Amino acid sequence: WRSLAKTPCSQCRRPRFNPWIGFAIARRLAQDGAHVVVSSRKQQNVDQAVATLQGEGLSVTGTVCHVGKAEDRERLVATAVKLHGGVDILISNAAVNPFFGSLMDVTEEVWDKILDINVKATALLTKAVVPEMAKRGGGSIVIVSSIAAYSPFPSLGPYNVSKTALLGLTKNLAIELAQWNVRVNCLAPGLIKTSFSRVLWEDQAREGSIKAAMQIKRIGKPEDCAGIVSFLCSEDANYITGETVVVGGGAPSHL
Repeated sequence: WRSLAKTPCSQCRRPRFNPWIGFAIARRLAQDGAHVVVSSRKQQNVDQAVATLQGEGLSVTGTVCHVGKAEDRERLVATAVKLHGGVDILISNAAVNPFFGSLMDVTEEVWDKILDINVKATALLTKAVVPEMAKRGGGSIVIVSSIAAYSPFPSLGPYNVSKTALLGLTKNLAIELAQWNVRVNCLAPGLIKTSFSRVLWEDQAREGSIKAAMQIKRIGKPEDCAGIVSFLCSEDANYITGETVVVGGGAPSHL
């Protein structure tokens, strides 16, 4: 139920496309029968996402949540429980990347912000939601990492490190939460054409070189990630936990 869902600004002059992986996941889970609660730091983003998805006839509501704040995490879980009687699924997708450059130039403040939001908040949100899953006999958690966890993106060192940490968090949580029948898996998207990754593909020459190096000669779409997440949350995946699935068009990752 938890995705950082956003939609493009109505005043934006760029071609309109779905610019967020979280939005695509929320849509697919709702299409597959889930009652979804989306969240974002900004009310406007929540309102836009909910209006769009409800307009498609989907069971989607939303609330503001800054995952770095304990009171917001608690309110998010409480909202889902109040609306739907419990929680079966958690998609931890929030991330920040306020830095581009050399690792040697990263300040302590930047390290703290990236690790707080990208790693610590996922662990604490999981801690908040697991008791609700346990009450219902189990659940499924999907943590959104990145192919950068395996093959670092240039000049995004702290972000890459945070995404590698999520692979370890997935493994540890899967072991510890199995006693409550809570499965924990990880999605590692490759280069997906989103607003978040714009710096990596906006230049046409760079985009062309990226496509040429990939086995599937295109940059991914957010929808390419949504189906695998829905599968990992479904009964078809009830014997899968502690795994990371790379959705990267054949880009080099792990063996």
